Amino acid sequence: MKIAFHCLRGMGIRIMKHRLSCLCLLSALLITALAGVAQAGNSDSNEVWAGLKQIYFGDRPIADGAGVVGLEAPARAEDAAIVPIAIRDLLPADSERRIDKVWLIIDNNPVPMSAVFDFTELSGSADIATRVRVDAYTNMRAIAETDDGKLYMATRFVKASGGCSAPASKDPEAALANLGEMRLKTYDEAKPLGETREAQLMLRHPNHTGLQMNQLTRLYTPAHFVRQIAVTYTGNPLLNVETTFSLSENPSLRFSFQPQKPGELTVRVVDTEDKTFTSSLEIEPLSARATAP
Repeated sequence: MKIAFHCLRGMGIRIMKHRLSCLCLLSALLITALAGVAQAGNSDSNEVWAGLKQIYFGDRPIADGAGVVGLEAPARAEDAAIVPIAIRDLLPADSERRIDKVWLIIDNNPVPMSAVFDFTELSGSADIATRVRVDAYTNMRAIAETDDGKLYMATRFVKASGGCSAPASKDPEAALANLGEMRLKTYDEAKPLGETREAQLMLRHPNHTGLQMNQLTRLYTPAHFVRQIAVTYTGNPLLNVETTFSLSENPSLRFSFQPQKPGELTVRVVDTEDKTFTSSLEIEPLSARATAP
């Protein structure tokens, strides 16, 4: 600071004479400081993950996820309370292995273990798209377990902050008025039975984190969020999701399924107050839909 101060002292020609050298010095100091911050951030991040890995996976080895699992997330989120992400199953369709389970971990969230997805053979592929809250700049991880018991990890660094304490978009009374309203729809309806399709669940739920302050009362809104999403097809398990408040307000979940025969796709949602919401959709052969009046 003293060097920079002396560089800027004086008037007229003296300032002009030393301006370039001062700028160079200040730039060098700034670059050095940023490098130190980045190095410290990487160190902190590694320490955080080392602790989380030990808690959740112990000494199990975790390999690079290339060719097995992928994670898509924006480098800088537009809204930290609604960050779109997608987990991709990268195993070939004819692979002898399949993904049984995926853990979604957001390192610097208050509850890092954000969701656990359990898949079955009816899932077709372990593809998931949803929206999450991000509390601070963080690494986000999708850790997949294949049916041979091995773990693979894909990582993305996301710049976002304040998502877990961001106020809800609606006041509590308005949110409760629509609580549990569900919409379930499917895509790829032109595909014949036996091929993998996609479905999407949209649910009205405030998913209060317990960290949000009511702007009128200045009190914290009690936590109230979805804790489980269970999907079945023809009465058989298809997908089970254990979640935390890291899912955004009004959760949206896009997933894959592989109907082998006509049947009913059913979603059952349970929240932390043990309120239960269900929705069903009949899946028919393409020929039946084409001939329907």
